[in-house]
Amino acid sequence: MAGSGVRRGRVLAGAGIVLACLGLAAVTGAQTPAFGGLSRNLETVLHIDGNGPPTRLTLGPGGKDVRLWGDLNDGAAARLRRLLDANPGVVRLHLTSDGGLVDEGVAVGELVAERGLVTYVPDYCVSACTLAFVRGRERVIMDDSRIGFHAPYEPGRFGEMVQVDSSDERGRYLAAGLEPAFVDQALATPSREIWIPDPGRLRTAGVVTRVVGPGELPDSTLDDDDSQSGARAAALRAVDLLAAFAAHRPQVLDRIAARYRDGYRQGRSESEGLDLLRAEAGGAMRAAFAGADDATVAALGQLLLDAMAASGSEEACRAIGQGGDLVTAAEALAGHGVARMRALLDRTLAGPAPILPVVDASRPGPAQGCADLRRRLAGMLGRGDAPRLRVALFGRAARRLEASALPGEH
Repeated sequence: MAGSGVRRGRVLAGAGIVLACLGLAAVTGAQTPAFGGLSRNLETVLHIDGNGPPTRLTLGPGGKDVRLWGDLNDGAAARLRRLLDANPGVVRLHLTSDGGLVDEGVAVGELVAERGLVTYVPDYCVSACTLAFVRGRERVIMDDSRIGFHAPYEPGRFGEMVQVDSSDERGRYLAAGLEPAFVDQALATPSREIWIPDPGRLRTAGVVTRVVGPGELPDSTLDDDDSQSGARAAALRAVDLLAAFAAHRPQVLDRIAARYRDGYRQGRSESEGLDLLRAEAGGAMRAAFAGADDATVAALGQLLLDAMAASGSEEACRAIGQGGDLVTAAEALAGHGVARMRALLDRTLAGPAPILPVVDASRPGPAQGCADLRRRLAGMLGRGDAPRLRVALFGRAARRLEASALPGEH
């Protein structure tokens, strides 16, 4: 279908029709991602004009992965061929695309089959992208990845979507081993809609051969933008509380984003990247609160006590009460914990107190039970014992740093 476009999530040639979007009736079988943090929600990549982001191709660490992101525009397959020719060790193609030109999707798929590549969708691959994905020697997704299908179309004279014969796409899907009934349903989906089957259906239909966890393959979160600003955006998506540092101490966020970007470029997995961001955010928060006034520290202690009671497990309670995990504490108070923690952070970061060197919030010695940790913290709060509370929350070094926390108070 020369010149035909299979696109999802955009107005094509001024047609004035917004295609499928999560939360709209046009999406059938769509799922909300289960693994939170770094992966984008599908609705955040929708575009309302006819010109989507051009195909971006980058070589991953070790020369084993190629990361493809964006629309399958003219020349995408030719560029991929040149990259593969120059890097014969590539074994896997990451696909993050909301579609594009049918001919380019087919050509990318032919390259995949020719080189015996594994195809991997870390986030989403819909419309023409699926023609490339199904040619993989192995076809891998995460359990919150989205694979979307609909009938092909061409833009009409006045920008309308003109559905076209889909026999060519049908033959390609069937040749890749997809279940005929699945193909029928995929191509029966109107061009203005998108069908996103769940992972179980994708596996039984032969679309997907393996579902992996976020710790098994290199992170693809920055495939569209691995600049410092891209890493900052990923960090803010992963940990909402980092927005306080963006507002008041951007240099702290920049440092965290740079560490995350370094890990991405070294091939760290998505779960490792998320763990790093949470740990870095928690450390920055502890360092900020270590320089806060006594009233703020007491309010933080009360938040942690409430979070321990609401945590729902001994492990999470100990992580908060003995490990000083402030991110987990905010999340444990569903609905209002993040807002409470953010208010305390804003108060601290907007004031005169410095950010002190990061101190170890954990205490040496045997692990304590949740009930004992809660009893101990409640006692310190009840007595108004600020010095011991600081040590309990920020480690023994906090007492030595307390004198310098607020200028003029010695």
